[in-house]
Amino acid sequence: MGEFKTINDNLIKRLLGDIERDRVIENAPMSKYTTFRAGGNAALLINPGSMAELFSAVTILKMAKVPYMVMGNGSNLLFKDEGYDGVVVRVGEGLDHVLVEQNVIFAEPGVKLGQLAKIALEHSLTGLEFASGIPGSLGGAVFMNAGAYGGEMKDVVLSTSSLRRNGMMRDRNRDNLGFGYRTSAFQGSDEIIIGVKILLKPGHPYLIQETMQDLLKKRNEKQPVNMPSAGSFFKRPEGHFAGKLIEDAGLKGLQVGGARVSPLHAGFVVNEGGATAQDILDLMKVVQETVKDKFGVTLEPEVRIIG
Repeated sequence: MGEFKTINDNLIKRLLGDIERDRVIENAPMSKYTTFRAGGNAALLINPGSMAELFSAVTILKMAKVPYMVMGNGSNLLFKDEGYDGVVVRVGEGLDHVLVEQNVIFAEPGVKLGQLAKIALEHSLTGLEFASGIPGSLGGAVFMNAGAYGGEMKDVVLSTSSLRRNGMMRDRNRDNLGFGYRTSAFQGSDEIIIGVKILLKPGHPYLIQETMQDLLKKRNEKQPVNMPSAGSFFKRPEGHFAGKLIEDAGLKGLQVGGARVSPLHAGFVVNEGGATAQDILDLMKVVQETVKDKFGVTLEPEVRIIG
């Protein structure tokens, strides 16, 4: 395992007793599993193929007292170049089942938001159009209360089910989800989202599709969707827009190593090719310091930085 200390052969054998071999990856390059396409390795990556494998992995890791974290599609993460000396549990394919009953969608956390929006369209349900172009998965979207074009997950989530690290289950209704701007009750908790109930309204499929196409067109025109990035890099500061502050500071297009403030949208940091996590972090620091000096506004990253 090289420099990583937390993983040993005994732990891997225990995991392989309950999880298929190709779903347990040693020294996993997290640049492959994050949309930034940058960053170091994790000591171990687990891709549970079912809820049973997820429960088993978490139980074994807890008993072994090994540090671990849970991720979805990796669209809001940056792993530092030195990597993560722990286990990454990646919730995705195999944990993406969806059931629709009237105007309620029951979904597992690994389903991608774009796919979920299409399913809502197929059932003539409106309210999830805003999420159709967000590249993340449902669990991560609820975790951070993802949003776009005036909509947020708090507008549609009715309740959640989660697994605590002590093995107990917890159900939360919308009043107990602690939703705020890019935050939820799950941040800082020990819970893993395993199910989400979404409440939508009946709508006309033509109008739903038209809205989705309109939002997709706006996204493609105004955002660097074809470049590796993590979406909006900074949170929106109160009373301001991060992208406008960065542009007004003269930083649009600024490049450090392989990382660049997008010339198309200053709120995005993109990987121009071969960017290291340190390039991205150095660029972040320059942007933060310049905006603070010029406007007295502190920009906080929306992207979760791991390591």
